[in-house]
Amino acid sequence: MNVKEEKRRLRARCKKLRESCPPEVKARLDKALTERVLGMEEYKACETLFIFVSSPIECDTRQIIADAFRRGKRVAVPRCADKAGKMAFYYIHSFDDLSRGTFGLEEPDPQTCERVTDLSSGFCIVPGLCFDLEGYRVGFGKGYYDRFLDEFGGVTAGICYTKYTEKQLPRGAFDRHTDILVTEKFINRN
Repeated sequence: MNVKEEKRRLRARCKKLRESCPPEVKARLDKALTERVLGMEEYKACETLFIFVSSPIECDTRQIIADAFRRGKRVAVPRCADKAGKMAFYYIHSFDDLSRGTFGLEEPDPQTCERVTDLSSGFCIVPGLCFDLEGYRVGFGKGYYDRFLDEFGGVTAGICYTKYTEKQLPRGAFDRHTDILVTEKFINRN
């Protein structure tokens, strides 16, 4: 099996399905998924939350970020350093610290936000178009999170709608898994 080709097909299929999801269905799924994450002991106990700011086709993370602000957690979000797969996390204090960056994603301003230098602990919410039950993922294909997960020493949780989970995904030598998979219906610890 050609792993790259299989991932390309999965990526295209998942993007198409996500783009066609009715807004009311997505809102219901996001609400249930958010409640699951907010109820997790790993989330409640963390001092620093590493989390992406979701795009329209991704699982919504805004309510999780807002809750983290209310609880006084340090919130760190990624900024793509280049288009070759490097990213860095920066602390934000509100949604006002974000602006459109690489790939049109909302990212922190490196001129006004403090860069995270300690990756030894924390709780990281990881995006993916689809996940398998072992926490492996198919993302958008640039390898940003696989590189980051190599360095991160905290607990990681992939978030995904149940509809986009598989028993096992194709994986390559550089793919990294998350410690936990969270969907709107279940939590699976690896």
